[in-house]
Amino acid sequence: MPKRGKKYQDAAKLVDRQNLYDTNEAMDLICKTATAKFDETIEVHIKLGVDGRHADQQVRGAIVLPHGTGKTKKVLVFAKGEKAHEAEAAGADYVGAEEMAQKIQQENWFDFDVVVATPDMMGVVGRIGKILGPKGLMPNPKSGTVTMDLTKALQEIKAGKVEYRLDKTNLIHTPIGKASFGAEKLADNFNALIEAILKAKPAVAKGQYLKTVTVASTMGPGIKINPVKLTL
Repeated sequence: MPKRGKKYQDAAKLVDRQNLYDTNEAMDLICKTATAKFDETIEVHIKLGVDGRHADQQVRGAIVLPHGTGKTKKVLVFAKGEKAHEAEAAGADYVGAEEMAQKIQQENWFDFDVVVATPDMMGVVGRIGKILGPKGLMPNPKSGTVTMDLTKALQEIKAGKVEYRLDKTNLIHTPIGKASFGAEKLADNFNALIEAILKAKPAVAKGQYLKTVTVASTMGPGIKINPVKLTL
């Protein structure tokens, strides 16, 4: 096991690993344990009581966090004609069609964080699905990234929209902001995310839905939140 640095060890001493914290306590603590010289990202890691191998137990969606994420995302839009002009006017970083797909394929180009596409362009995007999919970049109607309303999609992404989706281990990993946000804003973002995930609960899910909920800064220790209190 790798030896942890002194800053991590000092931060870990502040956290009771046996305790399940309330949301506000956890957010206060996460700000105290984020001691790196840069503004650390705060992430939430949630274990769900579902089996993502079954289509009817998938959990996926997107939400605009009340206070954003603290990061400006670069957006690539696949569109043509008037829709391409709309995307450019709405603040897309890159706009194109087949030539963008070729650039990704041939040059291994990934200077973007989100991909948005109009429905008519999904044939082109589908050709590079095996490249975009594993990176979590494939546009999807459920997350609002396959749409004709490019202006709305871009406004939401630039305002701090995050996507949440179940991975192969039935975990969701989502950023909720930066340490500099402070405990109150982080709690607002966290609560908005939890509310969205609770609403996305599959009808067939039985038993405890939120199994474990942990928050952590980029360089800090994990802090466990009481999942039972989040569903009350």
